Amino acid sequence: MSMQFGYVSPEQIMKDRADYARKGISRSRSVIVMQYAGGILFVAENPSPSLHKISEIYDRIAFAAVGKYNEFENLRQAGVRLADLRGYAFDRADVSGRALANVYAQTLGTIFTQDPKAYEVEIVVAELGQDEASDEIFRIVYDGSVFSESGFAVMGGPAEQVTGYVREGFQHSASLEDSLRLAVQSLGRDEGGESRQLSTSQLEVAVLERRRPRRTFRRIRGAQLEALLSNENRDVTDTASDEPDD
Repeated sequence: MSMQFGYVSPEQIMKDRADYARKGISRSRSVIVMQYAGGILFVAENPSPSLHKISEIYDRIAFAAVGKYNEFENLRQAGVRLADLRGYAFDRADVSGRALANVYAQTLGTIFTQDPKAYEVEIVVAELGQDEASDEIFRIVYDGSVFSESGFAVMGGPAEQVTGYVREGFQHSASLEDSLRLAVQSLGRDEGGESRQLSTSQLEVAVLERRRPRRTFRRIRGAQLEALLSNENRDVTDTASDEPDD
């Protein structure tokens, strides 16, 4: 009886692809997406001033990702085009985070099963609701699996460890300042529990802000970010409310 050489079972192929994608994602720096009293906060450890991990998708929807930049940037651009097309053809209210998350899940699932190489990405699609209870945070992983997160989501790097730190201090309806400090402190904890200080130049921070009328996405940076982290009791939100958003 002749024997076939080079055969690999489908189960082994899927396992190898999953291991490959997970290793790539674990090498990236973490991102935290968290609800706070006034909306949804996004905090990433990202020293690059030009390559964003956090971006606006539509009026009340934002995107965050970890992994290979070129791969999740392709996904982000496709999501923006899809949202614009649906909002133009139908109505702006018809563009939802849930629908975008489902499209991303289908795309990543197809790539994972059919392409030679899985995408080394994990993404979050967050939609701001009319109140905190109606906010939605969807985390989509490399194989197309979708998870609806409650309160917060963590991706990339030592995600399980960072999740533990966030869970210890997370409170619903916390202020922006408290939520931001919790996120930065959690990102700065290493595997041994030691803290490292992250400067504002190492952080990428943005919010979906409920009080803004239509386009709710706003980046927080520079002096405003420093003031929030230093706990200065002054209103720094209004000073940058008219800045253009990327």
